[in-house]
Amino acid sequence: MEAKGKNFLKVTGIIMIVGGGLGIIISILAFVGIAALVSLGASSGALYAAGVISLVGSVLELVAGIMGVKECGNPEKANTCLMWGIIVIACSVLSTIISVIGGGEFNVFSFIIGLILPVLYIVGASKNKA
Repeated sequence: MEAKGKNFLKVTGIIMIVGGGLGIIISILAFVGIAALVSLGASSGALYAAGVISLVGSVLELVAGIMGVKECGNPEKANTCLMWGIIVIACSVLSTIISVIGGGEFNVFSFIIGLILPVLYIVGASKNKA
C-alpha cells in the first residue's frame, strides 16, 4: 500500500532535522552563556533548567524528524510518527509554560509558529495511516 502522506512527512521531517540540529547547537551555546552569567553571580537553577529543556526539546525534534524521513513510506509506522509529533508539540507547549512562569511574556504569534511544523508533521503521519 502506498503511503499517502509520504512526501508531506518527509519534507516536514527534513525541516525538523534541521531545526533540531540548530536547536542543539544553540542550546550548547546557551550553556556557555549560562556558565558566564553564573560566574557573574546570577542565579543558576532556572537558567540551567531552561537550557536543559531547550536541549531535550531539540533532541526530541531531531529524533522525530529522523523518524519521519526514515519511515515516511511505511504506513505501518504512521502511529510511531504520530506519537513523535505529539511529543514535539508537548515540548513546545511545556517550553512556553516554563517561559511564562519564569517571567517571560506569552507571545501568541511565537506560540503558533512553534506549533505549525509539528502539526504539519502529524498531518503527514495521519495521511500515512489512512
